[in-house]
Amino acid sequence: MLSLHTNNAALSAQNSLTRTQSSLSTSMTRLSTGYRINSAMDDAAGLQIATRLKAQTSGMAVAMRNTQNSVSMLQTAEGALSEVTNILTRMKDLATQSADGSSSASDRTAMQSEYDALTDEMTNILGNTSFGGTTLLSTKSDSKLNASIDFQIGASASEKMTFDISGASGSLTAMHTKLGLAATGHTYGSDGTLGTGTGTAVATATAANGAITNLSNAIDAVATVRSSLGAAANRLDHVYNNLSNISSNTEAASGRIMDVDFATESAKMTSNQMLMQAGTAMLKQSNSMSSMVMSLLQ
Repeated sequence: MLSLHTNNAALSAQNSLTRTQSSLSTSMTRLSTGYRINSAMDDAAGLQIATRLKAQTSGMAVAMRNTQNSVSMLQTAEGALSEVTNILTRMKDLATQSADGSSSASDRTAMQSEYDALTDEMTNILGNTSFGGTTLLSTKSDSKLNASIDFQIGASASEKMTFDISGASGSLTAMHTKLGLAATGHTYGSDGTLGTGTGTAVATATAANGAITNLSNAIDAVATVRSSLGAAANRLDHVYNNLSNISSNTEAASGRIMDVDFATESAKMTSNQMLMQAGTAMLKQSNSMSSMVMSLLQ
C-alpha cells in the first residue's frame, strides 16, 4: 500500500540498520580490546566465571612469590648451618689432634686459640644470620625459626603450610644445647649470642677427648636442623611447581571465556559492514517510494 504517513519498507530498513549497527559496534569493540566480554551485557554468566578465575590466578601468582621468598629464607638458614658444620668439623679435628699424646702443651695452647676463634665465629653466625632484618637461628623470642611459621601457599585461606621445629627433638634449642657443650669453658649464649673469653675444650688431652664426643653430637644436631630446613624447602619447591601448573591452566580457562576469536569476529565485522551498506542503500530506495504517491496526484 502506497501511503504518505506510513512507509513500512523504510521502517523495516531502519530497524535492520539499527541491529546491524549494534552488531558492528560490538565486533569493533571486541577487535579493538581483544576481549569477547567487555561488559556484563556481553555474557553475564561468562563474566562471573572469568572474574572468579582471574581472582584465583592473581592469588596464586602472589602465593608463588611467597613460596620463592620462603625457600630463600630457608636456604639462607641452611647455608649458615652449612658453614657452622664446617666450623664444627675443624673444631673436631683440633680436638682429635689435641687428644693425641704427641701434642705438647704449646701445641694445645695454639689449638685452643684457634678453637676459641672458631667458637666466636660459630656463635656470630648463629646469633646474627637474618632474613629481611629478622634473625633466623637464635633461640630468642623474635627469631624466625624458633617458632611455628605458617606459609601461605595458595589463593584460599585454607592453603597453608605449617613449619615448626621449635618443639621437636631436633629443635634450635636442642641444637644450641649441644653446641654449648662443644664450647666447654667458653662463654656461649644459648640464644646464639657471641661467645667470649678463653675456652678449655682442647686445653688438655683429657678435655680434648671429651670434646670429640660433644662435637660429634653437635654436628649431628646441626645436621638434624639442616635436614628439617631442606625438607621444608623441597616441599615449597613442589608447591611452586604445582601452583605454576594450576595458574597456567586457570589463566588459559579464563582466556577461553574472555578472549575474542579474531578470525570469527573479523568475519562478523565484514559481514555487518556489507549489511550496513546494503541496508543504507535500501533505506534510500524505500524513502523514494513516497514520491510515487505524488505521481498519482499529477
